[in-house]
Amino acid sequence: MIAETVCSAVAAAGLGIAAVTAYRKRFLSAVRIAAYSLVPLGLVMTGVVEWLADTAFSPTAWAGFVVLGLSWLLFASTRAVERRRGGTRKERKAAAKGAAQREAVAPAASAPSLGPGTRPTAKPASRPRTETATDDFSDIEAILKKHGI
Repeated sequence: MIAETVCSAVAAAGLGIAAVTAYRKRFLSAVRIAAYSLVPLGLVMTGVVEWLADTAFSPTAWAGFVVLGLSWLLFASTRAVERRRGGTRKERKAAAKGAAQREAVAPAASAPSLGPGTRPTAKPASRPRTETATDDFSDIEAILKKHGI
């Protein structure tokens, strides 16, 4: 009962401030203040304030919040353990299967036993450049002259 009275008083005071602000020709601010001041009144009229007041003083509601917190704590701890282990059950099975396939080929196996196309081809040796450093500078000088520098 007192919460509804306080919210109604806050709404009335806010509407009064909005009226003074509108009198000072600051209409945008006045409308914004009126919108904020109508929120508590709307909450009282919809019954949200009564529900919150009943919830705040109810031991059953607080026990419910404790149960929700415990549930969140359990979820968070299982996710932390899951990340530390390396993922979900499905991911661990896929990793074990991949490890079994990797063990099929010996680590020191030669390239032909791995099959065709798995070894990158070597690039042919590039020819040494026969250009001199002055050729590079002549290109730069031409660009600078073109721009008038």
